[in-house]
Amino acid sequence: MQRADAGLVGRVAAHFAESGNLKLTAAAVLGDPVAKAGAMMAASLKAGGKALACGNGGSAADAQHFAAELVNRFERERAPLAGLALTTDTSTLTSIANDYAYQQVFSKQVRAIARRGDVLLAISTSGNSANVIEAMQAAHEMGVKVVALTGNGGGKMAALVAPEDVHVCVPHKKTARIQEVHLLVLHCLCDIIDHELLGGQA
Repeated sequence: MQRADAGLVGRVAAHFAESGNLKLTAAAVLGDPVAKAGAMMAASLKAGGKALACGNGGSAADAQHFAAELVNRFERERAPLAGLALTTDTSTLTSIANDYAYQQVFSKQVRAIARRGDVLLAISTSGNSANVIEAMQAAHEMGVKVVALTGNGGGKMAALVAPEDVHVCVPHKKTARIQEVHLLVLHCLCDIIDHELLGGQA
C-alpha cells in the first residue's frame, strides 16, 4: 500500500501532540474541580437524585455519552444510575423550539424533570450557548446544583456559576481540543462516581 502524504502525516502528528500536551497541562488545573464535581454527583446519585446533562452539537453527544455510562455502566458492574440527557427527545425539543424558542429547549425540561438534590451537567465549549445558560438559570431556581463544563475562559456561563456549583473550564481556545478534554473529564466523573458508590481501587 502506498504511504500517505508526509505533509498530511505531519498534520495528524501535530493534532496528537497538541491534544496530548493540553491534557497533561490541564490535569494540574482541572484536577480539583473535576474531583469536586464527581463527588457532588456521586452524593446526589447515592441519595436518590438524578444527573441531567445538556449541550449542543458535539456537546449534545457528550451529554448522551455521559448519561449512557450512568444508566448502563462505565467500567465496573453496578446497578443502573439515574442519568438523563436532555438532548434526545426530538418531540419535546422540536415542540419547544417551534412553539416558544430554541433557547428554552433545555430549561423547560429542567423545570419539568429536575428536583432539588439533582445535578445538572451543563456543557458548552464556548460557555455562551443560550439554551445551556437558560438551563443553568432554571436549575438554580429549583435548587439544583450545576457542573458547568466549558472552555476558553468560560464565556457567559462563568458568571452564572454559584458558590455551590462547580466550574470545569478547559484552558484552551480551539473547540476540537476543548471537546477532547471534555470527553476525558466525563470519563473521570464516571470513574469517581463508581469509586464513591462502590469503593475499592478497580
